[in-house]
Amino acid sequence: MAKKDSNQPLTSVRLDKWLWAARFYKTRALAQEMVSGGKVHYNDQRCKPSRSVTLGATISLRQGNDEKIVVVKGLSEKRLSAPLAQELYQETEDSLKKREAASTSRHIQAAGKPNTSVRPDKKQRRQIMKLKHQ
Repeated sequence: MAKKDSNQPLTSVRLDKWLWAARFYKTRALAQEMVSGGKVHYNDQRCKPSRSVTLGATISLRQGNDEKIVVVKGLSEKRLSAPLAQELYQETEDSLKKREAASTSRHIQAAGKPNTSVRPDKKQRRQIMKLKHQ
C-alpha cells in the first residue's frame, strides 16, 4: 500500500473522518453510525460514511435537537483542537436562525412546565393528601 505524501494538500477526505476531525461527533464510530442512519446529508443527498468530502460542499447534520447546515471550508484527516476544527466549516445564516428559534421555543415551553424532578415538601404533601380525601 502506498504511503500518502504529507507535503501535498488534501483534495478529499472520508465523510465520517471529516465529521470526527471537525468535532461534530466524539468518535469516528459515532460519526459513521450517524451517516449510515441517515442523520447526515451531503449536498442534500443521503450518503455512505466513505463518501469523499470536497471543499465547498454542503453538509446537513443532526446533533441532539438541533439541525446544522455547514459549508466545508477546509479538510483534515486528523482531529484538531476546537478552534482549529471550527475553521474547517462555516454554518449558514439560515441554519443559525433556525437553531436560535428552536432554542427559544424550547426555553419557552420549559418555562411553562412545573419542575417534576423535585419532590414535594411536607406542606405540599399535606395539601395533596387533603385534596385526595375530599
